Amino acid sequence: MDDILIVYNESKTDIDCIVECFNKLTPKLEFTLERETNCRINFLDITICREQESFSVDIYRKPTSTDVIIPNDSCHPKEHKVAAIRYLHNRMVSYQLAPENLVKEHNTILQILNNNKYDTSIL
Repeated sequence: MDDILIVYNESKTDIDCIVECFNKLTPKLEFTLERETNCRINFLDITICREQESFSVDIYRKPTSTDVIIPNDSCHPKEHKVAAIRYLHNRMVSYQLAPENLVKEHNTILQILNNNKYDTSIL
């Protein structure tokens, strides 16, 4: 097990008790808790933002992310190069990003393509 996201009502749920119960289940596993900060939490490759009556998502990249993909001028097979670009594009269009986040992600992908010597028109 790697990551679990639990959405709960603070007035009805003692999350510390739940983590404690999880940790008692199997001594070899240790569950930890990461709480949201400023109504935001990073989970896998997204940032989840809690709003008044809903949630919104944005693409999350770790601070150590280099945004390096297989360079266009490398000797890798074309299908490997295209797979990385397809992944970035599919993630952008699959997640229901707010319009401003969609524009930001599109620009980020264009920059990644440019940095890795791709013609940005392929996007």
